[in-house]
Amino acid sequence: MDIPSEKRRHGFVDWPGAVISRDRFAGELTARFGEKALDVLLPRVSTQKEKPVPGIDPWTVLKIRTFDAVREFEALRADAVLLPAFASRAFIEEIEAETALPIVSPMDALRAELSRQYPSGGRIGVLGVDRSLFERHFPEKIWTPLYPERDVVNGREDALADACRDLARRGAESIIAGDVALPFAQGLRERGFPVVDVLRVYVGYAAALPLAEKARPFKIGVVGGVGPAATVDLLDKIVRNTPARRDQEHLKVAVEMNPQIPDRTAYLLDGGADPTVALYAACKRLEATGASVIAIPCNTAHAFVGRIQPFLSIPIVNMLRETAEYIRRNHGGCSKVGLLATSGTIDSRVYHEAIGAAGFETLVPDAENQERVMNAIYGPRGVKAGFTEGECVADLSRALASLVERGAEAVILGCTELPLLLARNEAFPIAGKTVAVLDPTDILAKKCVDMGWRAAGKSD
Repeated sequence: MDIPSEKRRHGFVDWPGAVISRDRFAGELTARFGEKALDVLLPRVSTQKEKPVPGIDPWTVLKIRTFDAVREFEALRADAVLLPAFASRAFIEEIEAETALPIVSPMDALRAELSRQYPSGGRIGVLGVDRSLFERHFPEKIWTPLYPERDVVNGREDALADACRDLARRGAESIIAGDVALPFAQGLRERGFPVVDVLRVYVGYAAALPLAEKARPFKIGVVGGVGPAATVDLLDKIVRNTPARRDQEHLKVAVEMNPQIPDRTAYLLDGGADPTVALYAACKRLEATGASVIAIPCNTAHAFVGRIQPFLSIPIVNMLRETAEYIRRNHGGCSKVGLLATSGTIDSRVYHEAIGAAGFETLVPDAENQERVMNAIYGPRGVKAGFTEGECVADLSRALASLVERGAEAVILGCTELPLLLARNEAFPIAGKTVAVLDPTDILAKKCVDMGWRAAGKSD
């Protein structure tokens, strides 16, 4: 077997009772491929830390410590994790679901090797491997497992030899020695029994694994706290717009809730504290959690997206562009689009650019009505103060009516708190006309869900 020319960084997890040690792995790798091919074996991480945890069964403790070890190797930028114990295969899927690192187990290596040797299947003798575990990974339709008449657990080579003799007599073409029998495998091979050299197979399999990181499950990263109620609204709309039939079909979401991000409008209008770094830091923390995309439930914050996006490895889903595109697709007959938003959003002209690029004219409130919009958002009885009815709704309705009277055929609720005062409505009656009142938060939620659904192969 040829080893790839590029070295890979393997993390080695020490497991209680695992016979394949880090040193034995390194020695076999060097013997087979030479010093130049030796993988970079990162410092071993042991699952045998501290004492047993009172009140928690040892298997759960081992499982959690194994996951912690894998996370350590993620931080060290390993290419793969070596977990050389047959028994670990019982829960590797649980850990693989939470990491992008490939986990290399002896059971996987054996299945690949025996499938190569016996492509049509065969009769396999099994020593010291849990029967349910073996049969789970070697389906009966292909493989015929043969077990000793008596379980061999006393660790005597003579007893293992008797078992091998029995298995060979019954037609075993190869014999797998699991964790219990593996220390005696070499001696059994020297006696002429067809015991698979698990260490050699494991080394070859690990050395030949592709280096590419496996795809992570799709995860939406949400920059929260801008504002807090708008964040909850977005999460609610993500859930409501997901066509899931059970919990497990919903999308993963990570929220970085930081209400201390400086006010975006105050910076744009009055030279207040710059929120750029705080927004960027929130995005980077989401990026570090494995987020696939970032959603920011704040229209005004999109004035800062151009500063942040070049330094991220994942995209920010631009709510403003998605809203303009929604209007183009669904209300293409419009000529004028009204915008109800903070003064900071209006002055930044980020919505003007998005709406203009979609082919529409942007209408914004006059000074008097813009003051009403700001009062509905920031006033003492506004939505940011926790009010969702009364004065704030009246102010917003007057501003909306003024835009419709000036010819707006669709109106964007361009602050993520405004849909908390007035729900989206494709045919909203106001000022003697019927207009589309659009909720960018809902459009953003639908876009993120669609991206996640497509990533999972569930949508065309």
